[in-house]
This record gives sequence, structure tokens and C-alpha cells, in this order.
Amino acid sequence: MGPDRSNESAPRDASSGENAGADIDVSAGTLLVSSPELYEPTFRRTVVYLIEHNESGSLGVVLNRPSESAVHGVLPQWHELAAKPKAVFVGGPVNQSAALCLGVVKAGQDVEGIRGLQPVSGRVVLVDLDSDVEMMDELLDGVRVFAGYSGWGMGQLDDELERDDWIPCASLHTDVLTPPRVDLWGKVLRRQGFPTSLLATHPVDVSVN
Repeated sequence: MGPDRSNESAPRDASSGENAGADIDVSAGTLLVSSPELYEPTFRRTVVYLIEHNESGSLGVVLNRPSESAVHGVLPQWHELAAKPKAVFVGGPVNQSAALCLGVVKAGQDVEGIRGLQPVSGRVVLVDLDSDVEMMDELLDGVRVFAGYSGWGMGQLDDELERDDWIPCASLHTDVLTPPRVDLWGKVLRRQGFPTSLLATHPVDVSVN
């Protein structure tokens, strides 16, 4: 993706994000929290949930970019199961004409081998939007529908992690359905250890600091 870092030459301080998340094993289910120094509008203060990460590349969706499109307007059958605000979220800049869906399995439910559900990590699953919605309602706490996704070619994400564009963090299944009124970017950072948690205090507009 090659996000812009408009102050690349600026010296880093303790709150820059350098080496934050260095001990995290990046895999499906990992959160990629954008660095405070990543200024490209597409990924500014975003949290990406990784669905796939292997030698061929990586794929994920942005969890905190709701669109103005309602689920009932494009996939009305999924409206009731969609988590509030029941909007389609912008998963990323790739293939925004296609929909992708993540769901959270109800506690205690075993969905192994269930047609239409692909396990990602823990209670988070990839949901086939052609599935029987009534059956999914019995199995899932809710779903989030995304338009498009965020993708990286072979080695591309590793390069971006190396230059600290992203802070890899462990995810909670509740992150996937977090409503946009919650500052997910700050919330995830605050639950990290010191000094990574300090990054949550980084101002939205650095010009006012």
C-alpha cells in the first residue's frame, strides 16, 4: 500500500510507535493499529483486522470506518443480524464493489464444519453472505458487513511493519463489532503495555499540540 509518512525525517520520541508491538506474532486475528505518524487519509487512525496472513500476502478489513450506506439498503436479509449502527463499513481500498462479512460466534457454540462459516481466530468467523440467515442468527452474536478490503502482496506488509507504519496488537472478538462511537484506535492502544499505551494520547490534529 505504501502509506504516506509526511514527517519521515522527523526524529522519533518515546511516543512515536517505534518498535511497538515488536513481540507480537502477526497472524490471522491480529490487529494492525496505524501508527500516529501514518498520515495517509485512507488509513489514518485505523484498526485493521487481519483475516489472512501468509507467504503469499495478507488481507484484512478496517474495523472503524463506517460508510453512509445501511446494510438494509444493500443486503436487507442481513439487517437484523448486523451489529449497530447496522451500516456497511469500508473495509479498505481494494474491490469496494464487493462485500465481505465477519461474524462473532455465540459463546459455547461449536461451528466447526458449519457450511458458510470459515474460522478466522477465536470466536471470529468469515461469513458467506449467501448463507441461511436464520441459521446464522442461532449461531452468531452479530455480523459486520464490509465493502472492500485492505490487501498486501508478498512481503509488503512485512516491509510496512519494519518501518513502523503499523502496530500489531492482539485482538478481542468484541473488537469486530465495536460501534463507531467508540474510539477503537485509542481503546486498543490503551490496553497495551507501557510505553505503547501512551500512543493513545496522540492528538488527532498534531497542529494543535
